[in-house]
Amino acid sequence: MQQIINFIIRYKNFLLYLFLLMVALGFTIQSHSYHQSSFFNSSSWISGGIYETSYSISSYFDLDEENRKLVEENRRLRNLLFNNEKPVDSILLDSAQASYTIASGQAIKNSYAGRRNYITINKGERDSVKLDMGVITPKGILGIVQNTSNRFATVQSILNVNSNINAKLKNTNHFGSLVWDEKEYNVVQLIDIPRLVQLNVGDTIVTGGMSSIFPENIPIGTIKKFDLDRAQSFWSVDVDLFNDMTNINTVYILKNVNRAEILELEEETRSND
Repeated sequence: MQQIINFIIRYKNFLLYLFLLMVALGFTIQSHSYHQSSFFNSSSWISGGIYETSYSISSYFDLDEENRKLVEENRRLRNLLFNNEKPVDSILLDSAQASYTIASGQAIKNSYAGRRNYITINKGERDSVKLDMGVITPKGILGIVQNTSNRFATVQSILNVNSNINAKLKNTNHFGSLVWDEKEYNVVQLIDIPRLVQLNVGDTIVTGGMSSIFPENIPIGTIKKFDLDRAQSFWSVDVDLFNDMTNINTVYILKNVNRAEILELEEETRSND
């Protein structure tokens, strides 16, 4: 306490000056609208900067939670898209009514430099992931579930020599098969498109919906170039992928709830021929 008293006595003139300065500034700000406006604008700028910095810091630490919310929102929106539903206040899809259900996951391993490339995802049998489910990313098609364990699954990438997926030209609805010639990791081929079909570089390629694995119109890529096959009857089309196949993170696993019934009906039809 004595030290405080000594400090005040020692600097009494300076402290008195600061006190009178603050009083003078207060009277000046209150008596002149211009000074008052300038003062509050300055204080707002300072406090706004502090709040913005604080928000940026808190937002950074909340990124994981925000990303989780965005993934969940995308999952629900894709459910609406694939099942031709209109948004409602409470989005609850009845799996008995919908054609597809969607689960989100993460790619934990990805290969793209071999002949038979696979992606490992962190969803498995305990998450109701099964063989032959389609897998996509926010940008487009990725592949088909090949094997499953309790907690994980491997996905046959579209960059796999055994991959063969129904696809079509978005503008004309002409169908073909999507395959890979092993040459480039960002380019696949659409084959069996009839010669009479008019093609243009830049046209969009999407899933055809002729299988029970993928819904129709999932993005795949755009036409890079095209040439006639050896028989001069069909186009072979190089397709630039929308997906960056070297950078796969969030994935969505698609389940066609009617698939078992469809396959059973098709098998019965074949056996009756």
